[in-house]
Amino acid sequence: MADPVNTDDIRKDLEKQIADLKKEVTRMSKSLSERGEELYDNVRDEAEGAYDEVARRARGASRQMRQQAHAVSDAIRENPGTAATVLSSAGLLGFVLGLVLGQALSSSDRSSHRWY
Repeated sequence: MADPVNTDDIRKDLEKQIADLKKEVTRMSKSLSERGEELYDNVRDEAEGAYDEVARRARGASRQMRQQAHAVSDAIRENPGTAATVLSSAGLLGFVLGLVLGQALSSSDRSSHRWY
């Protein structure tokens, strides 16, 4: 037959081990929580830094685009004839290039895709 003192000792030992395990789980949980907070803070700080850098560069690009647009409008205002000639020539060149490209594509399609 089992000794009552021996089973009580085993039960007490198991209860102590369970209590120790609970303490260890609590300690590990706190440690993981602290580590998670630390990682979150690091990621947040890096994201804020990246956002600040992107915003700074965007402001610089915006400023430069405004300056270039102002320079172009000044050049057009000072030389309206030249500007009209350049824009007309670019439009005409684009139109001719589109026609040539369209003809080239349609002639290659005609030989391989006939409707009849």
